[in-house]
Amino acid sequence: QVQLVESGGGLVQPGGSLRLSCAASGRISSIYAMGWYRQAPGKQRELVARVISLSVTNYADSVKGRFTISRDSAKNTVFLQMNSLTPEDTGVYYCHVVVRLSWVEYWGQGTQVTVSS
Repeated sequence: QVQLVESGGGLVQPGGSLRLSCAASGRISSIYAMGWYRQAPGKQRELVARVISLSVTNYADSVKGRFTISRDSAKNTVFLQMNSLTPEDTGVYYCHVVVRLSWVEYWGQGTQVTVSS
C-alpha cells in the first residue's frame, strides 16, 4: 500500500499564491508519475500538472505560466507552486501517483483550494 499525505491548501485572494505538497510513503518500488488533479463543484476531475519519470512535465493549458510542478525524488514528494490564482482555480486538489511496474494508481484525500475576495 501507498499512503499520500497532502498539505498546503486554503483560502487565498485572487492574485495570491499557494504551495501544495504531497508526500508518498509505503510500498514504493519506484514512482513513474506524480501529479495533481482538481475537481471544481459540478465539474469533472481534471489534470492540473504532473511529472513523468523525473523530468517530463505536463500542464493544463489553463495553468501554464502560473503553476509550477516539481518533484523531490529522494523524498517521494511532489510540490505544486500556484501563482496568480483566480477564482476559476477553486476546487479540491488531489495528489495522484502511479507506481512503476505495478502501474497501480493512488489518490490522496484531497485538499481544498478556495480563491475568493
